Amino acid sequence: MTRPNHYSVFVLMFLLCSLTGCASTQHREGTGEYVDDSVITMRIKAAMLHEPSLKSSEINVETFKGIVQLSGFVSSQANIDTAVKLARGVEGVKSVQNDMKLK
Repeated sequence: MTRPNHYSVFVLMFLLCSLTGCASTQHREGTGEYVDDSVITMRIKAAMLHEPSLKSSEINVETFKGIVQLSGFVSSQANIDTAVKLARGVEGVKSVQNDMKLK
């Protein structure tokens, strides 16, 4: 039986480490999930920009593994309801957490 040379062991270890570095955990996203969440956040913000009744600068949007958190201070309950409805309508959103407050 032959022993593996140092180069083969190094390549194998490098591949193993690089693959585990992209995996997601409960508290950390993988690369693909991060990109997906960024797209979801961008689509929600774009929908809010096109909604004349909302001041999108008042609403913060964060997404983690498809779960969207809306926060900030808005001027009416109607604005809260509209923002939540827009966020739920975006493809890929699993749930929406509403942490918005009235001014």
